[in-house]
Amino acid sequence: MRNRPPGTAPVLYDKQGPVGIISLNRPEVLNAYNVAMRDALFEALQAVRDDPEVGALVLRGNGPAFCTGGDIREFGTAPSAVVARDVRWRRDVWGVLRSLAQPAIAAVHGYVVGGGFEMALLCDLCIAAENAHFSYPETGLGMIPGVAGTQTTPRLFGVGVALHLILTGRSLTAGEAERLGLVTQVVAPADLTAAAIDLARRLCQLPHELVARAKRAVNQGLDMSLAEGLELENRLHHLSIDSLNH
Repeated sequence: MRNRPPGTAPVLYDKQGPVGIISLNRPEVLNAYNVAMRDALFEALQAVRDDPEVGALVLRGNGPAFCTGGDIREFGTAPSAVVARDVRWRRDVWGVLRSLAQPAIAAVHGYVVGGGFEMALLCDLCIAAENAHFSYPETGLGMIPGVAGTQTTPRLFGVGVALHLILTGRSLTAGEAERLGLVTQVVAPADLTAAAIDLARRLCQLPHELVARAKRAVNQGLDMSLAEGLELENRLHHLSIDSLNH
């Protein structure tokens, strides 16, 4: 990845062959998420989505932390609630991330807090450095998670664990997150980015259409009955077979 001085942009986007790499780049505030980062991340995710050469995405953070969630200095600064809601709908960052046809890999380290925790859950896979700590501080600040955390957390961990994490703000270590199924691999901090890019390159060796169908079967199936999910799987399976025969 090309080296650029911190502070030049809130989000950096680079490509290593077929791997797209998005780096959160506000290290001076532990990658706290503000409006400028939202807009830049939206553009970077659109670039990934629209690039047929990109077979997988790595989402990472520069500096000592992956992301500490929303920048509280900007809370309540929108001209009105209506304007804020309209901007969120027009720039659906999290919807774009979740709906990518390419697999998204979160490479997390240090604080993975609030919106940062939720970003990791919106990705398909997560690799963590040994120093990663995951938590939801929102309830202690008088809020609830607002980056899909109330929906993604129970789907992964179950209702009881999800409510415990959200209501108490308890922190998970990288090892605990691995045992609960969020993290697929724990590595030394110095090895984190390389491990994520290596996994992404291996996924890029699969046909892009095959990966997209597998993601669709799993993600859409979660919102269906078992019968509907099996029908979706069968339809996508036969599309894959047809592709092999042509």
